[in-house]
Amino acid sequence: MKKIDAHLHVAHVIAGYCRRGESRAIGQGKIMWGNGEVMQLIPESYGDSRNFLAEKAIELMDKNEVERAVLMQGSLYGFQNQYHAQLMQTYPDRFCPSCTIDPFMSNHYETLKYFFEEKKFRLVKFEISSGGGLMGCHESFSLASDRMMRIYDLIEKKAGVLALDIGDVTMDSHQVDNVLRIAQTFPKLKVVVCHLLAPMENRLEHWRASLHLLCRENIWFDLAALPKIIGTDSYPYPKVHELLKEAKKIVGADRMMWGTDAPFAAVLDSYEHLADYLEKEPTFTDRELEDIYYNTAYRVYFS
Repeated sequence: MKKIDAHLHVAHVIAGYCRRGESRAIGQGKIMWGNGEVMQLIPESYGDSRNFLAEKAIELMDKNEVERAVLMQGSLYGFQNQYHAQLMQTYPDRFCPSCTIDPFMSNHYETLKYFFEEKKFRLVKFEISSGGGLMGCHESFSLASDRMMRIYDLIEKKAGVLALDIGDVTMDSHQVDNVLRIAQTFPKLKVVVCHLLAPMENRLEHWRASLHLLCRENIWFDLAALPKIIGTDSYPYPKVHELLKEAKKIVGADRMMWGTDAPFAAVLDSYEHLADYLEKEPTFTDRELEDIYYNTAYRVYFS
């Protein structure tokens, strides 16, 4: 079954920045944060990795029937705007790269206009989460502030897509009401909420209520990293499938898009398993899988 990975990361130079300071590659797929913490960002099996290039991603994609991928920005890797712009030109039929900004930069608005008008980006990703995003390196802020709403207005006017990682329910960044407000204020804006709202096993009632709240025409959800987020499951992830059955009833299979969140998510399990686990349980019909794996992501990101 052909696929679009709706949430993949690449990095030419790893230069992250969030709550633990800067991140730098130290070899064997590991990074070190400014506070000295070391973490495995890229699977050791990928070699002495100090980056994760598009060519390695394409190699994994080709082995797993993944025709295209959406390249998300992420604070673990650092902003990849220049690299993503390059990949848009080099691999126009394989990738939909995102751009990003720090909305607290003095010239953030002009920079975003440049990305749209000169570099021709059509997707903006904000890693908002308090754990590893903008609210990890800035004081908590409203996603519906005047500053942010001006940004969404520009994205809508440029017929772009807005992708948001708002973290889990324990974080100040988890502003479901404000995501709804964004979608209502900008009805022509395509809004994608990453990680299916990062469900927590001990807070599922809140998760269900949030899905009901965000069940709207211009909101979609990617399923990236769900096995890693649940964390107490093993392939083919029956616990994840139980959550997906609930999500299907609430928002519909046509509102969900498969994604891996590789390479970081592939540290805990192989890209191959992340690519095919949805097919290993009868959670979705073949037609629904076609939508989740390909059709919906194509409509949202590539058309």
